[in-house]
Amino acid sequence: MINRTSKGNIMDTDCKHIAFAVNTEGINDSGFAGSVARLGWEELKDMGAMKLGSVISKKIGDKTYHALVCHSLKNGWGKNQAEVIQQCFDNIDIDDSEEIASIAIGTGFVGMLTGANPREIVCGMCDSKKNIVLYGFSLEAVKQCYEEERGGRDL
Repeated sequence: MINRTSKGNIMDTDCKHIAFAVNTEGINDSGFAGSVARLGWEELKDMGAMKLGSVISKKIGDKTYHALVCHSLKNGWGKNQAEVIQQCFDNIDIDDSEEIASIAIGTGFVGMLTGANPREIVCGMCDSKKNIVLYGFSLEAVKQCYEEERGGRDL
């Protein structure tokens, strides 16, 4: 569930956990994943094949970064983007009450090139049992996305 949003720099978050997207091919040397790799998770740049829906986590400093394996560079995002994102968030091994800061997954260059649907991705975050703080969206935009994508269902 998305409980709040923020427009600040996600690296300055007060959350102990930060989630971001990676691909099934395991080549994550650009975008936000590339930035995390340069922070101290060098092996993230070339992890090898990974299973869609899985999560790989690493503590760097006082934050734990959660790489959500949610798309393919070759095959794109697929038709079940919301379900894959929900599965990834729900697979993060932390208490459901802890907050997880998330970038606006699918809105960057790689997301656009590989067919991400940010509206569906937001819906998957909303359907997750995890407590998500979404960076880059307003709460009003989240509610509008959810209601429009889910046929008028309230968030």
